[in-house]
Amino acid sequence: MLKLNNLHKFTALLGLLFIASGAHAAGLLTPVNNGLSALKIKEHHVDVIIEDGYAITRVDQVFHNPHGDDLEAIYSFPVPHKGSVAEFTVWIDDKPVTGEVLPRDEARRIYQEEKAAGRDAGLTEKDEYRTFDIRVSPVRAGQDTRVRFVYLQPAHVDSGIGRYLYPLEEGGVDDKKLAFWTGNEQVEEQFSFNLEIKSGYPIDAVRVPNQGQASVIQNGPGLWNVILGASGSTSPVNNEEEANSGAVIAAPKDTSAFTLDKDLLVYWRHQEGLPGSVDLVTHKPDPNGRGTFMLTVTPGDDLQPITEGRDWIFVLDTSGSMKGKYATLAAGVQNALQKLNLEDRFRIVLFNNRTSELTNGFTSATPEHVNYYTNALINVQPGGGTNLYAGIKNGIASLNSDRTSAIILVTDGVANVGETAQKKFIDLIKSRDVRLFTFLMGNSANKPLLDGLTQASGGFGISISNSDDISGKILSAISKVSHEALHGVTLDISGVKIADLTPVEIGSLYRGQQLVLMGHYWGDGPAKVALQGRVSGEEKRYRTEFDFPASSSENPEIERLWAYASIEGMMQEINNFGEDADIQQSVTDMALEYGLVTDYTSMLVVRDEVFQSRGIKRNNLARLTVEHAAQQQRSQSAPQSRRVDQQQPMYSQSRAGLGGGAFDPWTLALMIVSLMIILRRSEIGSIDQS
Repeated sequence: MLKLNNLHKFTALLGLLFIASGAHAAGLLTPVNNGLSALKIKEHHVDVIIEDGYAITRVDQVFHNPHGDDLEAIYSFPVPHKGSVAEFTVWIDDKPVTGEVLPRDEARRIYQEEKAAGRDAGLTEKDEYRTFDIRVSPVRAGQDTRVRFVYLQPAHVDSGIGRYLYPLEEGGVDDKKLAFWTGNEQVEEQFSFNLEIKSGYPIDAVRVPNQGQASVIQNGPGLWNVILGASGSTSPVNNEEEANSGAVIAAPKDTSAFTLDKDLLVYWRHQEGLPGSVDLVTHKPDPNGRGTFMLTVTPGDDLQPITEGRDWIFVLDTSGSMKGKYATLAAGVQNALQKLNLEDRFRIVLFNNRTSELTNGFTSATPEHVNYYTNALINVQPGGGTNLYAGIKNGIASLNSDRTSAIILVTDGVANVGETAQKKFIDLIKSRDVRLFTFLMGNSANKPLLDGLTQASGGFGISISNSDDISGKILSAISKVSHEALHGVTLDISGVKIADLTPVEIGSLYRGQQLVLMGHYWGDGPAKVALQGRVSGEEKRYRTEFDFPASSSENPEIERLWAYASIEGMMQEINNFGEDADIQQSVTDMALEYGLVTDYTSMLVVRDEVFQSRGIKRNNLARLTVEHAAQQQRSQSAPQSRRVDQQQPMYSQSRAGLGGGAFDPWTLALMIVSLMIILRRSEIGSIDQS
């Protein structure tokens, strides 16, 4: 049982991880000639289904060109975390035409040729980790243009809490791109956001932070809807408590005004006391062929609390993009340091163009030291670029191998000064035995680089939106940092032929984290599954046995999810070690086969007769037809449990949650959420076991 004052200590140290920032809207269709005003957004409709461990997001938008000339326009949308575009459709002559994936250069060449000929065309490209950029030409003078894109992404649960983010804010770190946008953020006629959760495990509550007009509707133990905007309903939510009660809450009829300048977030919380479990989702239409599987292990709660004193290294971004956020960051660090135990030590490292240290090595957390260094921190003025490498290098200096150490890295930017090669970062973090915990603020942080660093160190990363509230983030981070972790994790499957696993290396599992493994299989029948790792040097092993099905056709989307996860692994290798022609070709081939937009492939929309005349096969259209049929079939059924280890449970303990009783996380969040709407604070400290 955790003491209340110790909970406060931990919540204090997380204060710097939830920092509000200036929002810039994204996801807008803008004339390439930026001397013209932005197109009007007439309609913006978002439909999301979260089921079987993944989310499908469909975005339909209608734009109006108020100008007297036809235009080429760009539609830009932040890349969702692990999100892959599966469909891009443009309405041509009032008919939807779906795009096909081609090598990037070929797709771009055909688009330019069709544009020059005055024929309708569209192009979706990925701007590295930042945005999906979609070009449409021509946008007819005085007419509407309708576009749709669909993306897939994993939707797993951490410490009993699920989180879905619909990203709308531009991250604010790309000045050149921001200077281009003349964005119209206002939806003039209709906006709707409709999210459905279908869970095989009971859900206690669903909440939508900072959206007081959202409808939260429970239709069953594992079936919930969130509706915002045009829903035909009658009355708004009156308060935050009502929005999280699980009651049917209606949105207003008048939904003409909605501004696309803030991310939309939805949290859901599983019922407490659920067992540790193994879930299996498969797609194998041919009993004699190859199948694809997604295996999700939700561990039981058997990782023990850590009670020893710790060394904390705060590595803080003070570059120019942190202006407007730095005062909150400094206040959070001040509050955090005041909650440390006397046996804890800390360092504060700052970085922009260069790096510096406020502290003189590790400093004991006495009131005098805390007061002195927090005053110094408050007087720092943000500015300059982002020398991330120098900041991390300084942070790992002077580590004491006899003490448990953790680096807390907070940044909203990219490495643009000094060393920028990802391999150098990986080599640096592997040179010392330290866990790196990264907190990525906004939608433009260099996720591939920072994910690679946390993976190399055995730490974990958390993405922070300006729309995040304290509920899932604070208590999830508390439970991880305060407990032992399972390191060097491996998972073996025997009895069924298995190949093409992703991730290739699992690394570490922290308290409350799920392990998701994807791959291919052949045959069917019983399989033995063994998960093992080390806790404080001691080997731990968990076993179960269950059947792989001979055939299944309910979840064809997991083929794309597997392909995109595999591509991410290959891109991580390219980022770490540089361009490799063979790996690049493998990425291209896989993206072409599964219809995915990557760094090397793009999605092209042209008229049907142009697809035919150019000999472009409609592979993606065929795949979408199969997926749409499966989605329609699933929509007619109730939520299904995918658990496969009931007969031989892998875990004897219930899965880890985030508390209960007087310290229920939902209740705690509701008590303080009104204070968190603008300034996101939480606090990390040291927890003792009572």
